[in-house]
Amino acid sequence: MGGFSSFALSFSIISVLTGVVTTYDVAITGGGPAALGLGWPLVSAGTLLVALAMAELASAFPTAGAMYHWSAVLGGPGWGWFVAMMNLLGQVAIVAAIDLGCAQQLVAALGVTEQVTLPVFVAIAVSHGLLNFLSVRIVARLNDLSVTVHIVGIVVLVGLLVAIGRAHSLSYAFETGFTTRTDGSYTLGFMSALLLGMWTFTGFDASAHVSEETHDPARRAPWGIVLSVIVSAVVGYALVVAITLAIVDLPATAGDAHPALFVMQHALGAGWGRVALGLAIVAMWFCGLSAVTSLSRTIYAFARDGGLPRSRELRRVSARYRTPHVAIVVAVSCALVLGLSSAFLGDGFLAVASLATTALYVSYGIPIALGAVARHRGRWTEKGPWTLGRAGVPIAWTAVLWIFAVLGIAALPHDGAYVALLAIVSIVLVVTYRTRIRGRFTGPAARLRP
Repeated sequence: MGGFSSFALSFSIISVLTGVVTTYDVAITGGGPAALGLGWPLVSAGTLLVALAMAELASAFPTAGAMYHWSAVLGGPGWGWFVAMMNLLGQVAIVAAIDLGCAQQLVAALGVTEQVTLPVFVAIAVSHGLLNFLSVRIVARLNDLSVTVHIVGIVVLVGLLVAIGRAHSLSYAFETGFTTRTDGSYTLGFMSALLLGMWTFTGFDASAHVSEETHDPARRAPWGIVLSVIVSAVVGYALVVAITLAIVDLPATAGDAHPALFVMQHALGAGWGRVALGLAIVAMWFCGLSAVTSLSRTIYAFARDGGLPRSRELRRVSARYRTPHVAIVVAVSCALVLGLSSAFLGDGFLAVASLATTALYVSYGIPIALGAVARHRGRWTEKGPWTLGRAGVPIAWTAVLWIFAVLGIAALPHDGAYVALLAIVSIVLVVTYRTRIRGRFTGPAARLRP
C-alpha cells in the first residue's frame, strides 16, 4: 500500500457517513442541536490527541499488530497480551456493528420486512471476507475508491441540504436545552450525546495494523492515522451541521427511529432522500470491508507470536493470494457470531457499537500510557521519523485523560451496562493470563532499545 491507501483504510473505517446515519438519534435525543454543533468539535479535538500520540508510536514501531506490539515492547508480554485481546474484541465488535448497521439501513431502504436483516448481514460480511481473501491490492483500490465515495457523497449531501433543505440559520446548531431524557437533565443528555462522535471516531489505528504492507510505514502510517481523523472531523462536522439545520420539527425528528434519514427525506424529497440513503449504505459497505482488513492483520500478527490458540494455522499466508487467509476467515466468522448474537438483545446495534468503542479505547490508552512512562524513565529514547518532540509526553497524558472521559461517558446509557460488561471482560482476561498464559507467552521478539 502507498501513503494514500494507508490513509484511506483508516478514513474508511471511521466512515462519518456510517457513524452519523446510524447513530444520529443518540445525539439529537440526548442534547438536541448543540449536541452536534458543539459536541462534534469537542470529540474531534479529543480524538486528535489520541491519534497524535498513536502516530508517534506507529512511527517508532511500524509493525503489524500495532497496539499489541507497542504494549509488549514498552511494558512486557502481559500488557501486550491484554491489549491484543482488548483490541481484537473491539475490532470484532466494530466489524459486527458496521455490517449489522449496513444491513439494517439496506433493509429499511428497500422497504422489505425486518426479518431479512440477519441474512443480509451475513451476505455483507461474507462479501468483505471474500474480497480480503483474494487480494490486498483489490482491497487497497477499493479503499481508495471509498475515500472518493465518502467525500463526494458528503459534499453532495451537504450541498443539497444547504441549498434545498435548510430550515434554520447557523445559530440553531448551537441551541441548548432540548433532551428527551426522562429525568430532564440536559447536562447528562449532552454528555451522552457525545457518544455519536466517540462511536464514529474508532478504527483509525488501521493504518498502523497494515504497516508491513505499506511502503515507508514509519512515515506513511502515522500520517494515515492523523489525516484520517482530521479529514473526518472536517467533513463530518459539515454533515452533522447540515442535517441539523434542515430539521423542521425537532420533537418529531427525535422520535423517529432513523432521524438522520427522516430529516434528509423530508428536506430533500423522496427521490433525493433515497439517493442520500444509497450513498450512506455504500459508505457503510466500504467501511466494513476496511474493518475486516484491519482485524485480520491483528489476528495474524498476534498469532505470529503464538498469542492465540491454533496460532500455527492463523499465521499462515496463502501462497496464491499472499493474504492471511485463515485469519480473514476467523475474523469474519467471529463478527458473524457476535452480530447474530446481538439479535437477542433489545438494542443490539448500540450494544455492539458500545462494546467496540470501549474495548478499542482501552487498547489505545494502554500503549500510549506505557510509552509516556517509558519516556519518563529514560527507557524509550529512539523515536521514529514522525515525532512530536517535547510535546509528545504532554500530548500522550492528555490523550489518556480523554480516553478516561470516553469510558466515563460510555457508562451513561443503560445505567453503565456497557462499561460493566467491559469490566467483566477485563477481569476474565486478567485471570486467564495469570492462570493459563503467563510464562508461556513471551510476546514479540523485538525489544526496546534505549
